[in-house]
Amino acid sequence: MASSTQATMALTRADIAFTMLHYEYQSDTERIGVHAARAIGEPASRVLKTLMVEVNGKPACVIVPSDRELSMKRVAAAFGGKEAHMMRPNVAERMTGYHVGGISPFGQKRKVPTAFEISAADEPYVIINGGQRGLLLKLAPEAAICILEAIKAPLVS
Repeated sequence: MASSTQATMALTRADIAFTMLHYEYQSDTERIGVHAARAIGEPASRVLKTLMVEVNGKPACVIVPSDRELSMKRVAAAFGGKEAHMMRPNVAERMTGYHVGGISPFGQKRKVPTAFEISAADEPYVIINGGQRGLLLKLAPEAAICILEAIKAPLVS
C-alpha cells in the first residue's frame, strides 16, 4: 500500500492534521464502509462514505455515515436542484482519479460541489477514505468541511 495518495498530499499541503488507518479491503462486501468500520473497531456513524452524484446533470460529491442510506431528494435539495442520482462508477473514477472503493473527497482531479451530512459534523472525529482501497484517514470533521468547502446538510433518510 502506498504511503501517500493525492488525498493525503492535499491534506498535507493544506496543513490538515490526520491519521492514516489501514484495513483489509474486501471488494465482495455489500457495505464496504460498514465492513471498514468493523475492521478498525470504530462506530459506522464515524466512518463516512464518499459518494459521487449528479444533481440536475452536474457532478457533486456527498459524504455520509457508512451505516446510513442516502436520500436523493435531500441531495437535490442540498444543492438547490430538482433531481439527483448516483454517478455511474466509470464516470466517478474518471472524474475523481480514484477507483471505486477508494474514492476520497480530498485531492480529486476536478473540484466539484460537496455536501457533508450534518449529523456527522458533530462527531469528535470522522474517518474518510484516503484515496486507496484499504486506506482511511481520521481527522476533525470541521477540518474536512473546511478544506472541501463543503456545505453541511441533511443528506440521509
